[in-house]
Amino acid sequence: MKLLGDFLPIIAFFVVFKLVGGTSGIYAATASAITVALASAIYCWVRYRKVERQQLVMLAILVLMGGLTLALHDERFIKWKPTVVSWVTAGAFLVVPWFGLRKTLVERMFGANIAAPHRVWRQLNVAWIVFFISLGWLNLYFAFHWPTAVWVNFKVFGTFGLSLGFAFLQSLYLLRFDASTQSKEED
Repeated sequence: MKLLGDFLPIIAFFVVFKLVGGTSGIYAATASAITVALASAIYCWVRYRKVERQQLVMLAILVLMGGLTLALHDERFIKWKPTVVSWVTAGAFLVVPWFGLRKTLVERMFGANIAAPHRVWRQLNVAWIVFFISLGWLNLYFAFHWPTAVWVNFKVFGTFGLSLGFAFLQSLYLLRFDASTQSKEED
């Protein structure tokens, strides 16, 4: 359910943009994404009495950038939103080790299932930082050098595909540290 809630605003944005089209499509899509993200957060609060910190941060960025887009009737703000999200995420990967007793964000996410040396977790954390910074710059390239329709397709499919591919490569790298594989090899 959480995964669907994370993707619903993106799906709403894409569908409304494609249905409305034209210049007004980006504004209708932005309004729908904000509405769906707010509804998702309210649903989580009513149902579970909790809204995840990540969901709140993404909602705040969407409301800020999307709100500026709608208030000023300027699509540049919503086009900056994926970059802001990517760079905030990179910042989280960067600062978490300072506040988490040296554990990186990657280690916090996967460390319970994979026994890798601290050096590996640091390397993977740096890789994620570089990935998210690069993804932010790539979004800006598509946002301001291509038509809005191309940017929307990149935002929905390109960033998802790149993120999935990067996560897959990381998973392949981490397989060699899988605790269950190591115990079988030792027997």
